[in-house]
Amino acid sequence: MQGDQNVPVAGPARTQKRSWRAVVLLVVGLALVGGLVGYLRYFATFRFWIPPPVGSGPAGPDVPREPFARVWSSEPVVLLGIGDSVTAGFGASPGLSYFERLAANPPSEFPDMEGICLSAVLSQLKSVNISVSGSDSIQHLEDQLANLPPFPSDTRGIVVVTTGGNDLIHWYGRGTPREGAMYGTSLEQAQPWIENFRVRLNAMMDRLDQAFPGGVQIFLATIYDPSDEVGDPAAAGLPPWPELLAVHAAYNDVIREVAEQRDNVHLVDMRQAFLGHGVHCVQWWREHYDRSDPHYWYYGNLEDPNDRGYDAIRRLFLLKMIAVVPEWLAGGEA
Repeated sequence: MQGDQNVPVAGPARTQKRSWRAVVLLVVGLALVGGLVGYLRYFATFRFWIPPPVGSGPAGPDVPREPFARVWSSEPVVLLGIGDSVTAGFGASPGLSYFERLAANPPSEFPDMEGICLSAVLSQLKSVNISVSGSDSIQHLEDQLANLPPFPSDTRGIVVVTTGGNDLIHWYGRGTPREGAMYGTSLEQAQPWIENFRVRLNAMMDRLDQAFPGGVQIFLATIYDPSDEVGDPAAAGLPPWPELLAVHAAYNDVIREVAEQRDNVHLVDMRQAFLGHGVHCVQWWREHYDRSDPHYWYYGNLEDPNDRGYDAIRRLFLLKMIAVVPEWLAGGEA
């Protein structure tokens, strides 16, 4: 019939066109979903309050067991902690700060660290921690050390120090940069403050020498960099700071210089150990990406370590101590 000639007939070409359109839409949709997942995974952890991966188990370098197989000393020894919230243990679970772990193993100790602590080799160890969370290096000298009474002459000292970090980061750009709260400063503006830090840090070391007439070994940590040497605080939702890395490096240079100039001050390079475990820990293309442990070692406030970070710090200090303290306590040259 003539009317039937106007009825469209779905042919193979039209069916094939619809199939290709569906495939294209599916591919585009998958690409968009994949892009969103990738963005959230690698770039948006802090912007969208997505917890970064922290991992589990031990963190940081291995510590050899052999040095802890014998007693180092039966004489009085004080483990003294001074400085900021890192030594105070802010953000750590009970008993899991680096200072506490240096002194004694917690009940939940990892098998590789059981029996590896100072109380295992120092029968008369006393722990004294006078560090204060939120304090800066000015307060460390004027408040924590100015009135520290001397210890008995028969007592040796092992001192751990974290200082200078709060000088740099306070108060996250909420005010004009000043000494003790330098966030946002230029390197040029910071020069007199950096020099004052050098003078202050040397005065702190002098004060510790005076506090231990029986002798002291001081372990001084560098300041870590949660940006993993990228220098982009905006990645963590903080105000921009163009010269962050330059000012941060200048402060660490002072810490290194002071350690190099004094025989009884030993550098603990916390900065180097923590690279790859900050806000860019999952970004595999970064220089400091740690394929063996691509996890975040900081607490939620970005200033302090989490439990795994504190484990790593404990190990860093112990590695420096075993190279110095047993021989020194035995009467040899440290």
